[in-house]
Amino acid sequence: MFKHFGRILKHLCYGPWRLRRVLPRHALKAIAEEIRDSETKHGGEIRVAVEISLDWRRLLRRETPRERALEVFSDLRVWDTERNNGVLIYLLLADRDVEIVADRGIDRLVGAEAWARICHEMEAAFRKGDFEAGIVAGVQAVGSHLEKHFAGPDLHGDELANHPVIIDG
Repeated sequence: MFKHFGRILKHLCYGPWRLRRVLPRHALKAIAEEIRDSETKHGGEIRVAVEISLDWRRLLRRETPRERALEVFSDLRVWDTERNNGVLIYLLLADRDVEIVADRGIDRLVGAEAWARICHEMEAAFRKGDFEAGIVAGVQAVGSHLEKHFAGPDLHGDELANHPVIIDG
């Protein structure tokens, strides 16, 4: 019970100022450039979403970061790529939790263990306070899987925006 109450307090205290501190504009721009550069090497799509905190309703329902990531994956239409190879990297800042949700075209080729490994490496960078480098490394790791399985130029164009989406719960 206390752990859940602590999570609620943490989320309620996380505001937009935290985002600006850990991911200033230049960091968001660098992440967008990394996504754009990665997508020149493969036919996949990478989307990064950063949610500052969950609102109190989600917290009372004890929504997990994974559940929220699946919802964001749908809301951002990452699943709606021509070759079913969109990948969402979702960061819930208040929990410092990363979730990767991949569409079926790439997910069946890579698998849950590889995605979890990328998430753990990103979270390790976040524990050191290096959010920009952690996300850039995550984009590079996801990109290497997409390049392995969907190499070559993207014949369908840039189907998803490259700039990270910021969700202020």
